Amino acid sequence: MSAAEFAALLAFATAMSFTPGPNTTLSTALAANYGLARSLRFVVAVPFGWALLLLACAAGVGALLQAAPTLALAIKTAGVCYMVWLAWQLAQRDRLAAADAGAAPVGFAGGVALQFVNIKAWLTALTISATWIAIEGQIGLRLVQALPVLMAYALVSNLLYALVGASLRGWLAQGRRLLWFNRGLALVLVATAVWMLSR
Repeated sequence: MSAAEFAALLAFATAMSFTPGPNTTLSTALAANYGLARSLRFVVAVPFGWALLLLACAAGVGALLQAAPTLALAIKTAGVCYMVWLAWQLAQRDRLAAADAGAAPVGFAGGVALQFVNIKAWLTALTISATWIAIEGQIGLRLVQALPVLMAYALVSNLLYALVGASLRGWLAQGRRLLWFNRGLALVLVATAVWMLSR
């Protein structure tokens, strides 16, 4: 991969990784409600799950989805339902979880699974695969070049959002701030679900 191609990939990855989406919204929400330590399983799951998604796209799953609109619709429907369910659960939380209250409700497995019903993750993986990875005879080399960097971007972006959420815990503990904060993030998830329907 040339330096110009790699720079363009980094610019695209920055825009997609650091803008709000289902992953970053949940990283913020989990850290705010359950603390940073208990949100880390989800934060780590995001780059791992997304890497699996990119590998699947590079192996031709993207072409399969384009050839099978019913399958693509099923994935989109599952993603929308999951986002709405998460938003509903989040919108009802009005108390911070205690530090020793157990694992956050969306952990490593849930974080990995979320990537496969997350339309933003699919669009990012399909675009990167088609534009930077799926070059005849270079797929393996390009994956080796790009995948560690892209996983690092996903990890850092979600960790930063989680740090923001964790830093707000003291402020959110007062009055009904947590409830309204959670409802605001729930609205972001619902808006994402609506956006997913339009894709």
